[in-house]
Amino acid sequence: MNITRLHIGDTLSEIAIHNGTVYLAGQIAEDTTHNIQGQAREVLAHIDRLLAEAGSDKTRILSCQIFIADINDFDGMNAAWNEWVPEGHTPPRATVAVRFPDPKRLIEIIVVAASS
Repeated sequence: MNITRLHIGDTLSEIAIHNGTVYLAGQIAEDTTHNIQGQAREVLAHIDRLLAEAGSDKTRILSCQIFIADINDFDGMNAAWNEWVPEGHTPPRATVAVRFPDPKRLIEIIVVAASS
């Protein structure tokens, strides 16, 4: 079994690749001064960068889990998402409201994608 891990830390790896599948750790915004759209755009940019590093891209996403701090931010999050996701490549997705340890954190996204 060959597993490649990238950006290995004490608690997690940002990327794991196995059998042509790319698994990303939950991505969060570093700049928590932004609203949901700003944080979502930053997180989606992190996903773009990590998928490219793993030999994939957003057209190859197999599934996506989105966690938001306030369900009232659902429309704002969707606005950023719809700007980002390519037409015809919307993956299976779930969005749930959660309470984050840092109250300034508004969103976290987990992605599984096929490698190119």
